[in-house]
Amino acid sequence: MFTMNAFSRDTLLLVARILLATLFLVMGWGKLSDFGGAVAYMAQTRAPFPELAAVLATLTELGIGLALVAGVLTTPLALILAGYTLVTGLIGHPFWAMSGMPRYDNMIHFYKNISIIGGLLALAAAGPGRFALTAGRRVGTHAPGAIASAGVRPGAIG
Repeated sequence: MFTMNAFSRDTLLLVARILLATLFLVMGWGKLSDFGGAVAYMAQTRAPFPELAAVLATLTELGIGLALVAGVLTTPLALILAGYTLVTGLIGHPFWAMSGMPRYDNMIHFYKNISIIGGLLALAAAGPGRFALTAGRRVGTHAPGAIASAGVRPGAIG
């Protein structure tokens, strides 16, 4: 049976946060750098209110991306980003309404979004780990046995 020590777990959670955030940071920076192109893309995908959608997408991707890297509010922000990723997949990659190569390309992107959602949900469940600005502030992220060794009665936390 494979067991992972706390340092390895926390290191992997840091790497996961960085890797998951990379996509959003790169895409958010692209929207910020070429805002006109972002608005045009939103209009092309028939997103409602393309200008507002571009602003919200840019702020979401950059803001939450940076927060995930830092490990700030990881659980709620990962859940928000999972919902955002589902919506962008439904709006931006409607492969079910296409045929030929565009269908195949968009199906790949849609299911990549679904896979990213899986990573975000796992991160939301696991929390940020110890290498985060909010490390140790979430109930349930203590090392196994830490509560008992601290002399805390079961049920006294929460």
